[in-house]
Amino acid sequence: MDWGRIFSNAIESGLGIDGVYFALAAIGLNIHFGYAGLLNFGQSAFMAMGAYGLAVSVATYGLNFWLALAIGLGLSVVLAILLGIPTLRLRADYLAIVTIAAAEIIRLIVRSVALEDKFGGTDGLQQYSAEFFDLNPYTEGKQYGLLGIEFSARDTWVLTVGWALVMICCLLVWLLMRSPWGRVLKAIREDEDAVRSLGKNVYAYKMQALVLGGVIGALGGFIAALGQGSVAPDLYGSETTFFLYTALILGGAARVFGPVVGAVIFWSLLSFTDNFLREAIANDHISESIMNPNQVGQVRFMLVGLGLVLMLCFRPQGIFGDRKEIALDAR
Repeated sequence: MDWGRIFSNAIESGLGIDGVYFALAAIGLNIHFGYAGLLNFGQSAFMAMGAYGLAVSVATYGLNFWLALAIGLGLSVVLAILLGIPTLRLRADYLAIVTIAAAEIIRLIVRSVALEDKFGGTDGLQQYSAEFFDLNPYTEGKQYGLLGIEFSARDTWVLTVGWALVMICCLLVWLLMRSPWGRVLKAIREDEDAVRSLGKNVYAYKMQALVLGGVIGALGGFIAALGQGSVAPDLYGSETTFFLYTALILGGAARVFGPVVGAVIFWSLLSFTDNFLREAIANDHISESIMNPNQVGQVRFMLVGLGLVLMLCFRPQGIFGDRKEIALDAR
């Protein structure tokens, strides 16, 4: 078995496009779930707002790329307000129900046949990132990397911007959560009735957290759209949000670098198990009567899921987390 290729592919996946946009989306979810105690099950909807806001503005309506970025961020703010107005005064489970429904509604709208001329249907949209790649400082045709992990010039440019955004967002979260605003937000997570009794507008703080986390989620959508070269509706299904929760809990909720580490490890584990199983089958270590290459995709999720279940049994707070951070007051 080619262990060098197995490990290099795992590291490449964790540090690559998938790891970056997952890290950004998980940072936003960390603000919602980890710091504010909001059960948002529709983070994929905020990613879709960013990705489709960019793609539709440029590919369908021919707008400027930078204006399209602003539109994508604006749409994520509007979505957060629309979701928050009817739910944030109620119990936490109402927000969970509304957000998971909203994410599915958005996915079905953008993949609908009736709106295929605007959203591209199931095939999605392409040809919207030319202005971004015009700024690429890396030489086309060359490979860039370190320690045997290499990326193309286009991917390196996306990764440079993406990891810079991750660091900026981590710094922003670190500063905010050490400010009076962040301390109030964490107090709301612990006991919002006590915070309300002190005269704080709990509803306003929750709305601000929902908007901020949604905007960071939209940044993840931008990176996914630029890195993959297309936007397709099925990338923004409900399972994406649950994978984000997996990454967040793996790294540790309410920790600045928890979602980043969790996203990298999550994608590295998926890649490692995929490559390991394929190599084992190819080298006859696993008989095709037991498992064939077409079944590897499903089995890798089973194995990673089993590992996460064991982790939740023995260390539910994740790698860097604290048990108190996942004990929500869901009143």
